[in-house]
Amino acid sequence: MNMTGDLHEECGVFGIFSDHTEDVATKVYYGLFSLQHRGQESCGIAVNNDGVITSYKDAGLVNDVFDSESLAKLRPGKIAIGHVRYGTTGNDRRLNAQPIVVNHRKGRMALAHNGNLTNDAELREELEMNGSIFHTTSDSEVIAYIVTRERLKSSSVEEAVCRAMDTITGAYSLILMSPSKLIAARDPRGFRPLCLGKLENRYIVASETCALTALGAEFIRDIEPGEVLTIDDGGLRSDRTHCKKENPSLCVFELIYFARQDSVLDGVGVHSARMRAGSFLALEHPIQADVVIGVPDSGLDAAMGYAKQSGIPYGAGLIKNRYIGRTFIEPMQSERENLVKMKLSPVASVVRGKRVILVDDSIVRGTTSAAIVKILRAAGAAEVHFLSSAPKFLYPCYFGTDIDSQEKLFAWNNTDEEMIRKLGVDSIGFLSAENVMKLSDNPNVTGFCAACFTGKYPCKPPIKCGKDKYSRKLSEKSEEADEK
Repeated sequence: MNMTGDLHEECGVFGIFSDHTEDVATKVYYGLFSLQHRGQESCGIAVNNDGVITSYKDAGLVNDVFDSESLAKLRPGKIAIGHVRYGTTGNDRRLNAQPIVVNHRKGRMALAHNGNLTNDAELREELEMNGSIFHTTSDSEVIAYIVTRERLKSSSVEEAVCRAMDTITGAYSLILMSPSKLIAARDPRGFRPLCLGKLENRYIVASETCALTALGAEFIRDIEPGEVLTIDDGGLRSDRTHCKKENPSLCVFELIYFARQDSVLDGVGVHSARMRAGSFLALEHPIQADVVIGVPDSGLDAAMGYAKQSGIPYGAGLIKNRYIGRTFIEPMQSERENLVKMKLSPVASVVRGKRVILVDDSIVRGTTSAAIVKILRAAGAAEVHFLSSAPKFLYPCYFGTDIDSQEKLFAWNNTDEEMIRKLGVDSIGFLSAENVMKLSDNPNVTGFCAACFTGKYPCKPPIKCGKDKYSRKLSEKSEEADEK
C-alpha cells in the first residue's frame, strides 16, 4: 500500500534547546532525516540566535533540500525547530513548507505543526473577516495566527499557546520557537505523537523516539495530551490545564503504518504492535499456505507475527529498491503502477509454486495491492491470499490522515467477493475493528482513534466542509485568478 500513495503520511516535527550557542541546525537535520518517513513533500529548519530567526525550507526530501552550504547559511543558535511535511491540507509543496515564521509586535516566532484542525475553515474565515492575510492554504498558518493574536493579550508565549488551545480543535502536535523559548504542545486527545528527550545539556522534542535515537539522545517521556511544555534557560515548565479533559485518542494507524518500527509511542512499541496485529490476523483468518510474506516496510512485522502465530514459515518474498523516490509523487496512475514494479521485486524462489499469504498494512484504493498481486503471480505464486493488518477503511479521516472521502475507498465500494476478483487473489481478510484496539502491549494504554475504520469520531468532524476541500477551493480560485 505504501508504495504508490494510496495513503499519504503525516508530518514530522523536531525541536532542540541547547544551553549554549552551537550548530543546532545540523542536529535538527539529523532528526528530520530520521523522521523522513512521515513526509516527503517538503522540509525546513528555523534557527534562533539571540532573537534573530533564520530559516530555510523548500520542496523535496531532507537530503535534497539541505546540503553543507544551505546548513552553513543557518546561523548558530541555542534553539532550532524543523519539519518534514506531507500536506493533509494545502496543495502547494513549496508554499506550504514549514516551519512558519511570524513577525509581530512582541517579537518573532516560528512554528511547526503535525496534524489537522477540524475548525480550520471557520477560523480562517473569521480571521480573514478581521483583516488577516494568508500566504498559504495550510491550517498551520491558522494556528500561527491564533497564537499570535493571543500573544498580544498574554504575558508570555506559553500562555498564548494555552489560550489558543481553547480555540483550535482537532489534531495538533506543535513545536513553537520564540526568541528565548522552545514550546511543545499536544492536543487534548493526543491524536499525534510527541516526545521529550535529552542529549547532554540539550532538550529535544520530536514526533517519534526514533529521532532521539538518531542523535544518541535519552528518552525522557511523552508529551501528555493537552500539555504545554516550555523549555528555556530556567529548565522545564509544564502547563497541564488542558490535560485529562478528553479521552486519549492516539491514531491507531500510527502503530500500523505511520511510525517507524523502532519507535515507541505513548509507551507502545511499534514493532510489537505490528507483530500483535499479525498474530490476531492468524487467529481470525487461518489459511492453509506454504509461506507468509510481507509488503515492505510496514507489512513485514505483521507478516512475522502471522507466521509466528500460525507456524507457517516466513519468507522474504518481496525486495524493496530503496533508491527510487516515493511513487505517490507521480501524477498519473499508470506511472505509479510502473513504479511499483520498479520498487518491489519478487524473490521467485520464495513464491514459485507456493501458496502465499501476502500481508500488507492496509488496502485503501486497491490499485497498489492489485499491482503487487500481479508481480507475485508473474513470479509463479500458485495462490495468493491477501491479508491486511488494518481493518477495512470505510470512513474519512479528519485528523491528519489523507483519507478525505468514501468514494475512493476500496472496501466501501466493494464486497469481499468483488475485492477478491478485482485484486486477483484467492482470498482476502482484514484485521477486525475489535482487535485493532488491542494492539497495545502496554496495559496502561487503551485509548485509540480508529474512526477511519469504525466511523466513531472522538470529536465532531468539520461542519462547513470536509478535510482539504476548503484549501482546494482556495487553490482553484487562485489558479482562476492567475489565468485571468
